[in-house]
Amino acid sequence: MTPIPTDHSTAPAGLPDACGTGYISSLTVPDTGRRRRLALLGATGSIGVSTLRVAAEHPDAYEVFALAGATNIRLLAEQAAAFRPAVLAVLTEEGAKALAGLLPAGYRPDILVGPHGYAAMAAMPEVDLVVSAIVGAAGLTPTLAAVAAGKIVALANKESLVLAGDLIRTAAADSGAVILPVDSEHNALFQALGGAGLPDLPLVEQLVLTASGGPFRGTNRESLEAVTPAMALNHPNWSMGPKISVDSATLMNKGLEVIEACRLYGLPVARVEVVVHPQSIVHSLAQLHDGSLLAHLGPPDMRVAIAYCLGYPRRLSLSVPRVDLVTLASLTFEAPREDDFPCLGLARQALAAGSSHTVALNAANEVAVDLFLNGRLRFMDIPAAIAEALSAHAGQPLPDAAAVMDLDVQVRREVADWAKARQ
Repeated sequence: MTPIPTDHSTAPAGLPDACGTGYISSLTVPDTGRRRRLALLGATGSIGVSTLRVAAEHPDAYEVFALAGATNIRLLAEQAAAFRPAVLAVLTEEGAKALAGLLPAGYRPDILVGPHGYAAMAAMPEVDLVVSAIVGAAGLTPTLAAVAAGKIVALANKESLVLAGDLIRTAAADSGAVILPVDSEHNALFQALGGAGLPDLPLVEQLVLTASGGPFRGTNRESLEAVTPAMALNHPNWSMGPKISVDSATLMNKGLEVIEACRLYGLPVARVEVVVHPQSIVHSLAQLHDGSLLAHLGPPDMRVAIAYCLGYPRRLSLSVPRVDLVTLASLTFEAPREDDFPCLGLARQALAAGSSHTVALNAANEVAVDLFLNGRLRFMDIPAAIAEALSAHAGQPLPDAAAVMDLDVQVRREVADWAKARQ
């Protein structure tokens, strides 16, 4: 594999793989004395649906003020009819017209349109907490808008940190926004490090992210060449959308989570480890400087992490299955097969190379996954496309979100051209 050029212009001096110092944001949450008003970006996806289930379980604590979807207009209309938010948002004008026609008589919320509508929704003064659950790079702009507006941000869109972790850290420092991780692994680390205030973060020697191994944990390399989209979408433990399911199958999801962990907790990549844990009960672990290894265990249900973020700094009661250790009988761990699943190593290399390389990594992965799902790339072409994009990227400064998105568009175009040439 061609070595990835290091972008020294975007790495902190003396510590090229570090991502800030300490946790990414303040953790001080004001008590408004009323129900928290929620804005949910990505309402019709798996995280969005789970979030609404949590909110419905605690109607006295939460008001669903705003819901944003993309193209699943019918489900968004059903959610809107159930929760009656004041504001809705969709991707297109056509979608807005269709949505308006599906709403109950007498219910006429404001309907915003497109990325600017999502960003406006995230920054609304009436909103206390924004759940950022739009999949992929499309989630960056509304996430930054929420952070700049000083919101509590329950962050499920890991790509925001992969693309612009430094910009988000700076914006949070300026606005006082509170960023809480929804990803099960990072939420588990947050809890293992002591929860509110993260008192044990300064004591960390190593963070350990667990991976289920996906549907191909025991599959040999030759068989991986023949993987189909249907096979990749068949995750053994978690119910997720198609893009994240493929990322789990390639281990890119775990690679993105390594980057996310470094940028959330301000640690270098050498201090974030990945182990495969097929049972998906131990969600992550923190090794402290006294030899303690603190683990967070729970059912493989995203409502646990979502409820922790919605309720922070207190815990909500939740109707999810309880873990029965006797029935489980054993919890096992193994090293990831990085030679057969190179995406994990590519993510580490991109993080060490510089901030712009992680933008290239994510853009290449999103294009390659989409091409795979549409039958235009093979499964093992996904890491090949990412490696090609990283090798071709020389690195560049990313002073603002516009520069990030310009690079994202450029790399997407280059990867699409690379894939077309292979057909």
